[in-house]
Amino acid sequence: MTTGCPKPGLAAIVCGTVLLGACAQPTSGPPSRGGREPELRVAVVAGATAVRVGGEGTVVVAGSESFTLEPGNPIRVVADGGRVRIEDRSGSPVDRLTVRGQEASSFVTINGQPYRGTVLVYSGSGGVVAVNVVGLEAYLRGVVATELGNRPRSELAAMEAQAIVSRTYALKNLGRFESEGYDIRASVSDQAYRGVSRESEVGNAAVARTSGMVVTHRGNLASVFYHSTCGYSTASPEEAFRTVRPVDYLRPVSDRRASGGYYCDPSPRFRWTVEWDGRELQDILRRTMPTILGVDEAVVDRIHDVYGHGVGPSRRITELRVAVGSGTIPVFGPDIRRVLETPEGTMLGSTAIEVTATRSGDVVELLRVSGAGYGHGVGMCQWGAIGRARAGHDAETIVTTYFPGTKIERWY
Repeated sequence: MTTGCPKPGLAAIVCGTVLLGACAQPTSGPPSRGGREPELRVAVVAGATAVRVGGEGTVVVAGSESFTLEPGNPIRVVADGGRVRIEDRSGSPVDRLTVRGQEASSFVTINGQPYRGTVLVYSGSGGVVAVNVVGLEAYLRGVVATELGNRPRSELAAMEAQAIVSRTYALKNLGRFESEGYDIRASVSDQAYRGVSRESEVGNAAVARTSGMVVTHRGNLASVFYHSTCGYSTASPEEAFRTVRPVDYLRPVSDRRASGGYYCDPSPRFRWTVEWDGRELQDILRRTMPTILGVDEAVVDRIHDVYGHGVGPSRRITELRVAVGSGTIPVFGPDIRRVLETPEGTMLGSTAIEVTATRSGDVVELLRVSGAGYGHGVGMCQWGAIGRARAGHDAETIVTTYFPGTKIERWY
């Protein structure tokens, strides 16, 4: 997800593995309407060999014993036989370390970045886990500007829309990783969260002005998604995901302005082109197809053709076909962006694409893909939200346009 502009995030950014996780049902489930603001357990680090924990201001570290850390004097925590241990410090490994600010103005740092609330450090699957336990509203302050960029006051409505959608996502996913000891992750596999360092005045105002407000459908929390740039229309779930149930409010929505053009056309990723020469294409497909599709790399011997085969409700390609020596390999919507990796090693921008193969004899010599938008395309278009805010739309209008048939309600 670039600095200063919406990320292809989730909840924003990525279709295959990232967002499929967002569809899993939480163990404990979201809180009911009318309760108090919940705390959220956000995995900032998961599966690392080590993590540095310290403070901006004095912090207290509690394990088998308690001690204080002064600013600029972090500790390094490593896994040790299913427990955690502080390097270069005497004492036995412990099940968990708890780190909190000594004063309200003291922030806990994880790998140098400050966070509100408390930090728990323990050994999890794959290594050290650092979890930020923080109130939901404080969490959103570290999400909104990270996801949408540092927007001007004139685009406050877009920030408010992001806050409402991000709050809904967080509440809907409380308890999803209960077995791992946290609720959601701080990366684009859920929502990009960078703590205090990415907060902004306008983002914080958006969170405060929408406090407790969520997207609902028939009285329940909606399943919400968002992405950087739709290009012309949002997508239906079946075009992007394998496991998201079709629902009335997740359907293609045009982003066309009545005056012409599209609300998201200011996006730097509104239109783009990628090219591969024949050798690059073969090398990439021989690497991605075995990992993503389970196809033996030896099958990807000669690339005779690459073409789209079928489009979905939003006109995105739902099946890409790659003709090789022994036949044709189908690549379906959720996998296209990862299989057709760019020469720079990044995921393809979207599946709203036109594919043109230039052949020399019976082998592809050059593949050219012209694309629209960036991200999976489902739900709220972040650059579209910015364009609508510039056009004078309020947050409720923005959200209910991208999720037709929903309401904005105060949950707590």
